[in-house]
Amino acid sequence: MSPQQSTATRLHVVTGKGGTGKTTVAAALALALAAEGRRVLLVEVEGRQGIAQLFEAEALPYEERKIAVSPGGGEVYALAIDPEQALLDYLDMFYKLGRAGRALKKLGAIDFATTVAPGLRDVLLTGKACEAVRRKDKAGWRTYDAVVMDAPPTGRITRFLNVNDEVAGLARIGPIYNQAQAVMRVMKSQETAVHLVTLLEEMPVQETVDGVAELRAAGLPVGGVVINMVRPVVLDSDAVGAVANGRRTAVAKALSQAGLGGARRGGLAERLVDPLLAQAYEHAERVALERREREELSALGLPTYELELQGDGIDLGGLYRLAEIVRKQGVGIA
Repeated sequence: MSPQQSTATRLHVVTGKGGTGKTTVAAALALALAAEGRRVLLVEVEGRQGIAQLFEAEALPYEERKIAVSPGGGEVYALAIDPEQALLDYLDMFYKLGRAGRALKKLGAIDFATTVAPGLRDVLLTGKACEAVRRKDKAGWRTYDAVVMDAPPTGRITRFLNVNDEVAGLARIGPIYNQAQAVMRVMKSQETAVHLVTLLEEMPVQETVDGVAELRAAGLPVGGVVINMVRPVVLDSDAVGAVANGRRTAVAKALSQAGLGGARRGGLAERLVDPLLAQAYEHAERVALERREREELSALGLPTYELELQGDGIDLGGLYRLAEIVRKQGVGIA
């Protein structure tokens, strides 16, 4: 048992609009939380095997498997939750079906049940993660210090997490209802936080704002906003204006001095000025847009973190570097 493990396990749910990099942020957060000898479980619920790809590992089975070691000796375990296997676990736990449950799977009954009752599927997926949060060893210590869930996109996150409402049409009493109630006690506790990943673009920001409103209305705890893939500011609007207002000749001379042809009218350096200014204007417009989107996110009153763009994609080494940035910024700590 790790000396860092405590009697409380935090659940970090990571969501975001498709394309914002929520799976990468979830993986980096798991690595960051595993620092200093802690043990973290990283859970995938969408069946995309995105975690395995990030860690350059084989497809994850339906079992908790150590997938990485964090600096300081912490461990990250990963689990890809399969709804059918989770339902078999559920049937065995509450009804002791065992081999009979596996026979039902062969007959297609498991797939049928999770298809006609989608609320049940969400109970099973969230229930498995919440079981890991509550799990203890014989000495009474929690198995994990934290559980990080790579959750569905922002547009579906409230419905996915609010499983109590989802099962209302399925059962008012019995094991399914009791399971949903147990899940909701974890989901709405102070030990849970839903983090939203976004980009400084209109659609992801609007979906983030709407998602926060829905989560708050449902009584689900919102953690922080992670602005991902932030691009550096090269020129602001003031700098572009200074270049445009009477300094074209100075720009042409500077280009000529850099070895890019003559600065006279029609020369190569002079011909480069307009394309460069066009790019500068485009950059300034983007900076202005991102400033407005930041203000909209700031109005949410949530802790906000920014992760710089990491080039043309993230390999395993890049994931560890991103995790260090996440750790230094304190994502998931507040």
